[in-house]
Amino acid sequence: MAGTPTSASTMPPPRAASANPTSSFTALARQVTDLGLMRRRYGYYWSKLVGAVLVLAGWVAAFIWIGDSWWQLAWAAVLAVILTQIAFLGHDAAHRQIFKSGRWNDWVSLIVADLLVGISHGWWRGKHNRHHANPNKEGYDPDLAIGALALTPEAATRPRPRAVRWLLDHQGWYFFPLTLLEGLSLHWSGIRRVASREKIERRWMEVAFLAVRLPVLPALFFWVLSPGKALACLTLQLAVFGAYMGASFAPNHIGMPLVSARLKLDFLQRQVLVSRNIRGGPAVSIAMGGLNYQIEHHLFPSIARPHLRKIQPLVAAHCAAEGIPYTQTDLWTAYRQVIGHLNTVGVRGSDPFLCPLVAQRRAL
Repeated sequence: MAGTPTSASTMPPPRAASANPTSSFTALARQVTDLGLMRRRYGYYWSKLVGAVLVLAGWVAAFIWIGDSWWQLAWAAVLAVILTQIAFLGHDAAHRQIFKSGRWNDWVSLIVADLLVGISHGWWRGKHNRHHANPNKEGYDPDLAIGALALTPEAATRPRPRAVRWLLDHQGWYFFPLTLLEGLSLHWSGIRRVASREKIERRWMEVAFLAVRLPVLPALFFWVLSPGKALACLTLQLAVFGAYMGASFAPNHIGMPLVSARLKLDFLQRQVLVSRNIRGGPAVSIAMGGLNYQIEHHLFPSIARPHLRKIQPLVAAHCAAEGIPYTQTDLWTAYRQVIGHLNTVGVRGSDPFLCPLVAQRRAL
């Protein structure tokens, strides 16, 4: 039930796919559309986009005014929070939430991701779209293929050196410290993509934006600060940015049921069963950029962020009527489930969170 924490380990098996698997979701989508909740929120997004530019300009002005001081460490952490919030805007644009025009959304996402945040819009969109198509599905969801972690039993049971084996057995405990490197990883992934030989849409625009953004921030730090302070501030900014991004995305699916590559689920089950909502009201919603409504986001990825809160009761009620488990918990419980899941998977590849229906059909 909505409002009640639901552990994936005690989750009852989902219903079997209906003869017409799209009819149930179609009814829900029609209800959401009839209530006008698919309309764009131009005022909301324009205020955020303009505000993002003004806030960044204000941060730079204050950074120069503060000068060569160790107080800049705190100001570097503030920048990491600002950039993460801006990255959430790029996420919304990539999902076509802001404008009706796909081209406008693409350009906003390109500018926000590459020029302001310093990550590749194309790399993020391609990876994220594959995730949305098959969340938590083995062999299909790229978010399950993280080299430093074993997120599935199959990955956990691969032959590995003894030291790596020990780390995997305890991977839940170092997962969140590992996110301190996520900022650096995101920048590097963007560079690798635009430098690759694969066919890339708007490659030279991404190259140009990243060539401006990535050197400019370190140059600003070393221009205003002494080398030691500049290096410390740059390191802290990257670490806080990565940790914030990791803390926002990790609760969405880690610790939720895994889906066998051979199992077919209808759209409603495929998105709801493997997603977790986070309670906490407006403060959590702002902090997580709307990702706390993960179930609603997966069902309606192009819906404007302010409408996620409004459709949540409709989705929860619909899932209850269809007998589909709807997982919603608080943030700290979600983090405990993430850590527990990772540690359990790491030890001999066991996974108590595996959906009963998936387990039943694994041998098919």
